[in-house]
Amino acid sequence: MPKLKVKKAAKKRYKLIAEKRFIRRKAFKSHILEKKSPKQKRNLSKSIVVSKSDTKAIKKMLGC
Repeated sequence: MPKLKVKKAAKKRYKLIAEKRFIRRKAFKSHILEKKSPKQKRNLSKSIVVSKSDTKAIKKMLGC
């Protein structure tokens, strides 16, 4: 049986942290920033923990 390949897109987007959870960056921070308030841009810069319902799919993509 061949080894499973890691999904490169998922590898770039998610990082494994303690307690077998993942962190990710928020969307909508790449362009069209003129109309967004400084508060909104500041909050979009923060990383967040991935929900438990998505963790199983991410583990499968990363081969964890």
